[in-house]
Amino acid sequence: MLYYVLIGLSLVLTGVAGLQMAYMFYLDRLDKDRKKRLRHLERRCKSLTLRLEQAESRIEELNIVLELHYRDRNDEEQWADVIDDR
Repeated sequence: MLYYVLIGLSLVLTGVAGLQMAYMFYLDRLDKDRKKRLRHLERRCKSLTLRLEQAESRIEELNIVLELHYRDRNDEEQWADVIDDR
């Protein structure tokens, strides 16, 4: 009878060890997936940062153009006021 108990106990412990190994493989797979996702997010962040910098420089250029345009327009309006006053 003791042999059956020992055989059963060894099979149970083997099953527990198998479950632990399967869980370790699962955790390893999760770790690899998270690292892959992190690398993807870092690349995406770099590309979005580059696009943001390009957009900000384009906005700066457009603001300079608008400022020059409105400055010239204001000069014309001032001359129109001077001519009307005479």
